[in-house]
Amino acid sequence: MSQNTELSLRILNQEISDWNIRDFINNLDIEQVCTISGNLRDTYKGQTVSYSRKIFINLINLCRDLCSYCTYKKEPSDSMASMLEKSQVLRLAEQGKKLNCTEALIVTGERPEQKYSQVREWLNKQGHSSTIQYIDEISSMILEQTGLLPHTNAGILTYKELSLLKKTNVSIGCMLESCSYRLMQNGMPHEFAPSKDPRARIKVLENAGRLRLPMTTGLLIGIGETMDEIMDSLFIIKEMNRKYGHIQEIIIQNFVPKFNTPMKNMVAPPWHYFLRAVCAARIILPEMNIQVPPNLNPSNFSKYLSAGINDWGGISPLTIDHVNPESPWPNIVTLNDITQREGYSLCARLPIYPEYLLHKREFIEPNMWRYISPLIEDNGFVRGGAW
Repeated sequence: MSQNTELSLRILNQEISDWNIRDFINNLDIEQVCTISGNLRDTYKGQTVSYSRKIFINLINLCRDLCSYCTYKKEPSDSMASMLEKSQVLRLAEQGKKLNCTEALIVTGERPEQKYSQVREWLNKQGHSSTIQYIDEISSMILEQTGLLPHTNAGILTYKELSLLKKTNVSIGCMLESCSYRLMQNGMPHEFAPSKDPRARIKVLENAGRLRLPMTTGLLIGIGETMDEIMDSLFIIKEMNRKYGHIQEIIIQNFVPKFNTPMKNMVAPPWHYFLRAVCAARIILPEMNIQVPPNLNPSNFSKYLSAGINDWGGISPLTIDHVNPESPWPNIVTLNDITQREGYSLCARLPIYPEYLLHKREFIEPNMWRYISPLIEDNGFVRGGAW
């Protein structure tokens, strides 16, 4: 038996301590680490690689925070500032429905009404005092009028806000990004972004677990963290999921320098460093759905399949990635061809993963099933074919 096979079996049988897992992730050569993580993916996830066919609703892109790498945040005077009316959202959702999308990804900046009077006044005209209340109304409208399933990324949410959105969203997203408090110190990426405090992010994950609300989270790699801090973050997520079982997906996202940000001259994470982080996610959480966004790795995203990922994330045939507008989605036909070339089958999923639809039905609000059931096959994937 090879060393890689032996290590894979010992991880599967939970015979290796966290300390030893850290040691071999750090010290084995990258080919060995990839072999182990690939073996674990094949054991837990088989030969299927999924993606979600979505529309990206750029609801409000003003934000109270200032992250040193972000171009999503806009100012009210910016021509690209977005505050979408209900009619605009509905038009997008209807167009997405015609293109066989099943997910409505709703994204906003962090509590923009706390910083901008323009947002407060605009929300009041919509009949709301907060962005979250408006998202709830938007989500309900999308469900009832198009049948697309909302998934919201709106930063830090309270227990009460998560409880509200659970009634209209099949899942919620909140990136941990990193558990490193160093990244909030002077001159670091999160110095002016209080919502990126790891304690606040972990609290969101904790509250979602208490509510049995399926949660997507993940890490941003290459913004000044160390490999040990990456593993610290993954072990925090692992413990949270062990306690509540609600973490449905981990996104491992590589930092991409953007020309008009304070970090424009910072170098992107080295290939082997990012690849090791992807492998670490699979090895530390072998049963998890692990995603790498293909649009941020246009020249080599197929190589992450060998590192153990089983998901490409959301891909839109209609809307751009408003967080990374310089990075277009791959064509879905091309994505299918590349996935098959690597020996895997591409399959469309909903914004809630099949295992929740099949085995964790208690995580889904009863009223949501009338929207979910018409969309899925018996295996929990999208009805009507892979892509």
